[in-house]
Amino acid sequence: MDTLDQQIDTFLAAPAFAVFGASDDPTKWGTKVYKCYLRHNKVAYPVNPRVETIDGNTVYKNLAALPEKVESISIITPPPITEKIMEDAIAAGVKNVWMQPGAESHKAVQRGEESGLNVIWGGPCLLVVMGY
Repeated sequence: MDTLDQQIDTFLAAPAFAVFGASDDPTKWGTKVYKCYLRHNKVAYPVNPRVETIDGNTVYKNLAALPEKVESISIITPPPITEKIMEDAIAAGVKNVWMQPGAESHKAVQRGEESGLNVIWGGPCLLVVMGY
């Protein structure tokens, strides 16, 4: 099993990211994670079925609606929603999932790991790692 640092390096090496839980409220953590990717010149897609745009950028309803396949997703949602996102991620062939603090679900972690995904949870927030 890889160390946490190796897991994070693998996650961040992806060419594009999806951020579940991004919203049009700049004070929400999902939005902060989305904007952190952009500040670090990463390709990132916000995902939220209840929001149309963030700062003029399209917000996608779900993983299937993204304009390209992504290898890594950040999840900043309540645990029951995280579980549904994990199922969609497994079906879509996502390779890396980072559950931000508060989004973790034991069931989602177990499903992801059983499916061979690189699952990061219970550790640091992406904002701390990337430098918010």
